[in-house]
Amino acid sequence: MKDFAGKIAVITGGGTGMGRELARQLVAEGCNVAMCDVSAEAMAETKRLCEVEKLPQGLRITTHVADVSIEDHYKRFRDELIEQQATDKIHLLFNNAGIGGGGSLFTNTREQWERTFNICWGGVYLGVRTFLPLLVKADEAHIVNTSSVNGFWASVGLGVSHTAYSAAKFAVKGFTEAMINDLRLNAPHVKCSVVMPGHIGTSIVSNSRKVQNGADQLNPDELKQARQRLQGQGIDVAKMSDADIQQLALDRARIFHDEAPTTAAAAAKIILDGVKADRWRILVGDDAHLLDERVRKTPEQAYTPEFYQGIVAATGWKVG
Repeated sequence: MKDFAGKIAVITGGGTGMGRELARQLVAEGCNVAMCDVSAEAMAETKRLCEVEKLPQGLRITTHVADVSIEDHYKRFRDELIEQQATDKIHLLFNNAGIGGGGSLFTNTREQWERTFNICWGGVYLGVRTFLPLLVKADEAHIVNTSSVNGFWASVGLGVSHTAYSAAKFAVKGFTEAMINDLRLNAPHVKCSVVMPGHIGTSIVSNSRKVQNGADQLNPDELKQARQRLQGQGIDVAKMSDADIQQLALDRARIFHDEAPTTAAAAAKIILDGVKADRWRILVGDDAHLLDERVRKTPEQAYTPEFYQGIVAATGWKVG
């Protein structure tokens, strides 16, 4: 697919981050966009940003409230899209929605763990299941599933568990790779790509808390985990109040967004360029390329302190 003009794209998680930037760049190229998110307000802002420049006549941007972990929400989204976009086909599917959290089988609840897994993995699976018939009807189509560097390296540092997100992203990577041949055999005009971003400047940290807790605050269990993580990093937490820990968490979310080595806009461009080049494997960010190279070179060392410290030193990560 060499250009996107006149095409119809579905984007999950279109309210913020890479989803928002994908929408903006696709619309700028003359592509119709149907996005979903759990936040109508966030999608309204994405749509406003897309419409800052006058849209070509007839170009459609539609917003749909949906939780991607719930199949009935997806079906409603699909039916609304068919009506509002006046189509029975789509050309692009970006399974982009995701949250963090639920990192530990020991210190997180099963509900938190499965919430993360069901959005990050289930959202991709249900997205493909729901929209595949519309993709097949197009003359050419492309599925883009967002995994992560955590789809080949299941860690974000020595002081924090990261099982739910990593398990989901490994599943997304394997699923997408297996789809290459499934599509080749059954729908050769439909292509697919797995996207593996490194540290991208998005609001996933704060958004994940809102989805998991209903507010941008740590719950009591998370406060305890945050204390353990900070203590593991050599920080004296004995005299720190809960309010101090909450503030550090807010600061971490801000740093994750503001000091990332790759912006969401830059990430979206890399993804779209990868689709145009028909690349099935799209690494996003210099840190993603570096981590991929080092994990492949010394896989048995990938979870040692020395390996992580080397990655931090080479990338300047501030995410642990």
